[in-house]
Amino acid sequence: MGIMMSSDILIVTNGTKESFPAIEQGAWLAADLNLPIMLLGITERLDPAAIDSTHPLEDVFERAVSVFKAREVAYRLEVRNGSAEKVLPYEAKQNESIVVLGPLGRPQLQRMMAGRSIRHFIEEIEQPLLYVPETRVPVKKILIAVGGLGYDVNAEHIAMQVAVKSGAEIVLLHIVPPIDLNYPTAQAVSKNWQHLTETDTPVGRSLRKSLENAQTAGLSASVKVRHGNVIEEIVAESQEGNYELLCMGSSYSVHSLRQMYSANVTAEIMERVRCPVMTARFRDASV
Repeated sequence: MGIMMSSDILIVTNGTKESFPAIEQGAWLAADLNLPIMLLGITERLDPAAIDSTHPLEDVFERAVSVFKAREVAYRLEVRNGSAEKVLPYEAKQNESIVVLGPLGRPQLQRMMAGRSIRHFIEEIEQPLLYVPETRVPVKKILIAVGGLGYDVNAEHIAMQVAVKSGAEIVLLHIVPPIDLNYPTAQAVSKNWQHLTETDTPVGRSLRKSLENAQTAGLSASVKVRHGNVIEEIVAESQEGNYELLCMGSSYSVHSLRQMYSANVTAEIMERVRCPVMTARFRDASV
């Protein structure tokens, strides 16, 4: 199991109000996991004419520091110039950080021209990534989307660390997609989807193992299985269940050919749900 330990929480802001929920959620996470914060302010556009006016990051930094002090977390502040797409992946590689960011409040036309930046960050950042469209603290209910292929081991590990510290309840969610493939495992999963944990399928075994891990850690945990389109069902469950955190694994890697033809499920979900979403890339310990 290639589980990584994080050294700090790297929170990103470009000074916009849309990026502030990441600061609040990141401060809560740092206090929960007892990790220091590096707040990275990225100046995306420097206007030479505005040299004497207030720097766009000043107000946000001032507000952020008061949040960090209230949470009693250690922090440091850094400023970089350039586009977030270039600066952030570089900075993330410097430490084994959990990266926390929110929408960067860019004009709609710019987003349309450049594509959604969150997709770029998922591709470029290997560290666990927490995307925060809205602050949801304290975290008392965590949804972990379990694919059953082992890609979610790192996301699940972080979610359980958070749950242990905050006393959160965990719901393990597996989606059984509509299946037209005629092979025994698919048929067994499809036929028994309402009691998957009792089946001797890879998904059934994976769910039992996750449940066991949670219970061993003293957590309140349950399994939920839904049937249908993976993205639609994860979005529906996250909205209906009033979760403060959604955790998902990702098979994204340079070696993963399936990403060439499969929808980027994590990014699509991040673009549609309002609760914070944590994704952690699968790492094979043998690599």
